[in-house]
Amino acid sequence: MIIELDLESETPIYLQLKQQIIEGIALGELEPGEPLPSVRALASDLGINMHTVNKAYQLLKQDGYILIHRQKGVVIHPDGMPEADETFNAHIKNGLKPLITESMCRHMDEKDFLQMCQAVFEELRGKGQA
Repeated sequence: MIIELDLESETPIYLQLKQQIIEGIALGELEPGEPLPSVRALASDLGINMHTVNKAYQLLKQDGYILIHRQKGVVIHPDGMPEADETFNAHIKNGLKPLITESMCRHMDEKDFLQMCQAVFEELRGKGQA
């Protein structure tokens, strides 16, 4: 998996890193149980601060995407991710609200918003099958 960070983006680097690792899991580029580089190694490879990588890893651990072992290192959660439940659905709903309200403020209608969501789903599915 190739991680590409936009150092000029308004999105913090640790969030870009977190999102790209989640995308790698979603697309099957990172398999359950697969090791990830150490904080130090990944920071060095990407040319970023170790604290940035550590923050991304801690968020991924908190959300259940990875496990961090003192001796084994960092691995994609071997059990994979659980199915979406009410808690996850509430999390998604809360995440969508700001996107929808921003879209409404910019006069984007529901149809265009939903078409954009569908296009992103299709784009990701296409990447996962490549």
